[in-house]
Amino acid sequence: MSIELSSRDVLVVVDVQYDFLPGGSLAVGGGDEIVPLISRLARHFTNVVLTQDWHPADHISFASQHEGKTPFDVIELDYGAQVLWPDHCVWGTRGAEISGALDIPQAQLIIRKGYNRVIDSYSGFQEADRETLTGLAGYLDERDLGRLYVVGLATDFCVAWTALDAAAGGFDVAVIEDATRAIDNAGSLERARADMEAAGVARISSSDILG
Repeated sequence: MSIELSSRDVLVVVDVQYDFLPGGSLAVGGGDEIVPLISRLARHFTNVVLTQDWHPADHISFASQHEGKTPFDVIELDYGAQVLWPDHCVWGTRGAEISGALDIPQAQLIIRKGYNRVIDSYSGFQEADRETLTGLAGYLDERDLGRLYVVGLATDFCVAWTALDAAAGGFDVAVIEDATRAIDNAGSLERARADMEAAGVARISSSDILG
């Protein structure tokens, strides 16, 4: 398959931040491997949007905020099940910074998510309460942009949630799978792939664009 991009297509780069890369507090295995590939892909897009996990130090999703809990435990919050994570992407820290190895000078927008202390936010479109919007859909609509291509970290959480919300919002969306990496905790990758397939999210390879 060979995909011809248009000037209306958008590359959505999800959470390529130091805490998700090797040495980070929530490192995704092989996360550093995709950074050069994402930079290569970005050269083919007129429109690029980045998302950035951006938490206060006492964020509700951190296991450290719940006595007796450890990372990857699951608790129930007002908005539903919540996986607890190691402290990560705390605003103002190096771990929260977007990787300096990512070469996308033409990126036009950074969407920060997870800054509300009592609500987690995987998706670039809305927070985990499924009510609080980030404004990304409005930005894309107002600029009359086209198909979304999603890359980044992690496949089974923030990438998948962003892609699913894009599809639910009426966007044509594809995940470039080899430009993502997964956490794959307790079958999360298999579930994410099934959810994306059911939602009509395409799964493609970078070679479909780069040749």
